[in-house]
Amino acid sequence: MTSPITAGVDGTDESLAALAWAAREAVRCERELRVVHVWRFQPDAAADVADRDAQERWVWHSVRKAVTEAAERHPGLPVTTDVLEGPAVETLVAAAAEAHTLVLGSRGHGPFVGFLLGSVGQGVIAEAARPVVLVRAGDRPSSEAAGREIVVGQQGEPEDSAPALRFAFETAAARGASVRAVRAWTLPPVFAYSPGSLKLLDDAGGPEPFEKKALAEAVAPWRERFPDVPVVEHVEMGSAGQVLLAVAGRAQLMVVGRRVHRTAVGARIGSVAHGVLHHADCPVAVVPHD
Repeated sequence: MTSPITAGVDGTDESLAALAWAAREAVRCERELRVVHVWRFQPDAAADVADRDAQERWVWHSVRKAVTEAAERHPGLPVTTDVLEGPAVETLVAAAAEAHTLVLGSRGHGPFVGFLLGSVGQGVIAEAARPVVLVRAGDRPSSEAAGREIVVGQQGEPEDSAPALRFAFETAAARGASVRAVRAWTLPPVFAYSPGSLKLLDDAGGPEPFEKKALAEAVAPWRERFPDVPVVEHVEMGSAGQVLLAVAGRAQLMVVGRRVHRTAVGARIGSVAHGVLHHADCPVAVVPHD
């Protein structure tokens, strides 16, 4: 069975924008839309919903209303709904494992669960094995208009960025959009140079031609696989986060990679993804890779 586009909702404007984005993407990709609400019983809630059954009924009512509105906008779109009780991060990570993409609002909290709060949202991104898209409350279909690009960051070797490039090209193909592949570079300190690295730079004609060649090699297999997707290869000197944010204004979606690794304090999302998530106005897709 084809994996669904899964949207996490909690009734906030941010999560409703995420649901709308997920529904449009499900239609484009011809996938099922799964709507998930994660909640935990709050015995100290307002008196009129302090009872567990009353809280669960309220949750279902809220979710059904949002799902009905999404279904009315997209007749024929298959939609399933799940209200899941449990720890926010763990439950959403499990939902992501069954999805093609998990879509969340970038901020927000509900009266019974705050799973879209920064720390929890970051926890989901850091732990999820599938792409996670963060959508802001102000996102509208007009932001996906023709001429706005899918911007994807490329770093390291071709295999490092292959999952992010795949996601970007697949999304662009479904939307009839172009891809802007961005590679940022900086001059390393003198002590970081080795005879081998100096020879590579000399053979390429200098740092910038070397970086352009590296980006071209990473993008080449995806150009071949998606010949109808227009591509701009963008190489610029600067930090990766700064360079990506500088072109975010033309993006309908920003795609960044996240290396799957853990530290003594748990999983992390990386400085580039962290910066883009906090400062880009467009939706941001974070794609894990080994």
